[in-house]
Amino acid sequence: MGSNMAENHPVGFQWVMEARLRGAKVIHVDPRYTRTSAHSHLHVPLRSGTDIAFLGGIVNYILQNERYFEEYVKAYTNASTIVSEEFADAEDLDGLFSGWDPESGSYDTSTWQYSGMRAQGASGKREQGGATGEQAHYAQGGSLEHGMPPETDETLQHPRCVFQILKKHFRRYTPEAVEEICGISQELFRQVAEAVCENSGREKTTSFVYAVGWTQHTHGVQNIRAAAIIQLLLGNIGRPGGGIMALRGHASIQGSTDIPTLYNILPGYIPMPHAHANQSLETFIERNSAPSGYWGNMRAYTISLLKAWYGEAATEENDYCFDYLPRLTGDHSVYPTIMGMVDGWCKGFLVMGQNPAVGAANGKLQRLALANLDWLVVRDLVETETASFWYASPEIETGELTA
Repeated sequence: MGSNMAENHPVGFQWVMEARLRGAKVIHVDPRYTRTSAHSHLHVPLRSGTDIAFLGGIVNYILQNERYFEEYVKAYTNASTIVSEEFADAEDLDGLFSGWDPESGSYDTSTWQYSGMRAQGASGKREQGGATGEQAHYAQGGSLEHGMPPETDETLQHPRCVFQILKKHFRRYTPEAVEEICGISQELFRQVAEAVCENSGREKTTSFVYAVGWTQHTHGVQNIRAAAIIQLLLGNIGRPGGGIMALRGHASIQGSTDIPTLYNILPGYIPMPHAHANQSLETFIERNSAPSGYWGNMRAYTISLLKAWYGEAATEENDYCFDYLPRLTGDHSVYPTIMGMVDGWCKGFLVMGQNPAVGAANGKLQRLALANLDWLVVRDLVETETASFWYASPEIETGELTA
């Protein structure tokens, strides 16, 4: 879904073809019939933008027909965890979840936590602000007092356990609703849902593949999360042949986080320190670590990184040269930077591995922002629309920009 893998990722698609020769079933869900469709067993031409309803229908199909991998769901997901009694779903509040603030146009997520938890930034994200602070849309999390496990119901029957909330939320996506919204027959939908279920479980796994058709979608995050819910219900995460494969472009998005080249993280996904007053290495680690899991080892990861960079100069006495690291003062990601061009304070831009003139939200705004720069450098293998917008773009044709 959200991908024409055969034409846009042909090197990877060879393994899809290899799997097909060995008996794998390939389904392509896309409004267009492409070469990927031609190499698939089944093409599902849903209406553009209706991915959520289609995926929601599969979630509902799994739950209503009890096709979920029960042992996996109980052991490896949060399905049994009890959610705060203050939480209210969209059905209860006329389409909105609890915590909506109409003035700010955002949610206060304190009611979304597990029972007994308090809201805070997620581990590894707290340098970017709390759950209601800067960049809170992806930096939310919760903390249990004293690190104790949350309250659970292993029978999955408690009305406030994640499983029952999920069941209630997705029950709206009936085959009839999918047919009406997506423009495909109920029979075709059931064929896909059943194929996904049949190829999942103890002995088999199913994989989802997406590309920028989801990444750049208006509801891209929700699409990917819905696919993740399907895969978790069916036991297809963390097992060979399962998962969700994100296909990337000519400059690896994954690489930009792993190396990293993004402004807000250090190698190993350690957050870049912000310019907090009197912050030491210990306070930085305490702020961003967790009692257990990956982030429970943050101290070791951070000190290892500092030693790798600063060698013998990094000692316990000088906080392993923690003070040498640069500090952030706000959100320096691409969209605020684009708005900085519009407002006139961002004067120059170096573009590598992206094409904002056509590859980002609101292309017209992107091009008008680029036109406001004093200088622009585009490093790419070919002349992209970002490199040529100043003489060949819709705004040149309309006269809004002049070459």
